[in-house]
Amino acid sequence: MVRLTRAEAQERNRAKVLAAAKAEFAERGFREAKIDDIADRAELTRGAVYSNFPGKRALYFAVLADLAEGAPVMAAAEPALTVREALGETARAWVTRLPLATDDERETSRLGMHLMPEILADEVTRKPYAQLMMLNAVLLGLAMERLRPPKEPDGRLVRLAEAALTVLQGAGQLSAAAPGFVDPFNVIRVCEQLAGLDLGDRWAVAPMNPEVREIDEPWSPPTGLVDAVGGGAARPERDGVVAVLGLHRLSAAEEAVRAAPPGAEVTAVVVTGTPQELFPLARLVLAEVSTCLRQAFPPQAWPRLRVVYDESGALAAAAGVPEPRDGTEVAIRVSSGRIVLRAEGFGACHAVSRPH
Repeated sequence: MVRLTRAEAQERNRAKVLAAAKAEFAERGFREAKIDDIADRAELTRGAVYSNFPGKRALYFAVLADLAEGAPVMAAAEPALTVREALGETARAWVTRLPLATDDERETSRLGMHLMPEILADEVTRKPYAQLMMLNAVLLGLAMERLRPPKEPDGRLVRLAEAALTVLQGAGQLSAAAPGFVDPFNVIRVCEQLAGLDLGDRWAVAPMNPEVREIDEPWSPPTGLVDAVGGGAARPERDGVVAVLGLHRLSAAEEAVRAAPPGAEVTAVVVTGTPQELFPLARLVLAEVSTCLRQAFPPQAWPRLRVVYDESGALAAAAGVPEPRDGTEVAIRVSSGRIVLRAEGFGACHAVSRPH
């Protein structure tokens, strides 16, 4: 028998815990599920479960995140060429995941019915969730802008994206609370009609001017990183901007994209001071929109923003952030394999990204 390394054994145990938790949540529901029963299903000790997850809520987020990231992505028969078509396809991709009135309570589609109460129950999850939803709106808005560039130089479609996500999130919650009430085809039609709204959305730079330092340091980020938005390789070593953002500062990613020169790579490095619980939540929330983006928009319309989950902290450390927190905002400008600019604090993303 081949002896597993410590890392391999930990990964195997984590997978067993997740599989057992998914079965337990499906059978008993989140409220009635117990850690001891999950450990028994996984044929592990209670301590082995807690060594991978700090509690039942974190385990619940991880199960839902795995399901969201593993959802099949089926490209539309015809690529969306207009904002109306893109919103319709986004809604179509979203509603196909909603539970049906005929689904049994033990169906996988109903596993997420306790998600929102768990998020609302604690400030630790509420504030990151708000920022994650703002980042989703930024991603969707940027993609729509590539299909229909705003007429005004400072125009944007992020508010339109927020309106669409409000409809889709509401449909999801009502599907769980009132099975049979939501008509998926009505949801699709509503989102298509949103495309004609003019919400007077304009981009305004926040009045914050942190110090930007000119430096000359080597830039050696870790390799093999994955872009959570497009699903392909993230390439932070390329010329552009790398923003290390805590879960309370994710909306600042838009500042980097808006200010960066055309064609420059922009990478948002997601960090948190509570990784075991909040990274699964981040993965879950962003997957809800990123899978829809990949299905609804042609690749050339995907937003010019890479998102990387820095669970190990190695990428943040390479950018000079050894102890990231939820309020972290640090941005660097990369050129020819060197870090040439750096700023910290509110406004750092815009300050480093703008032309110098």
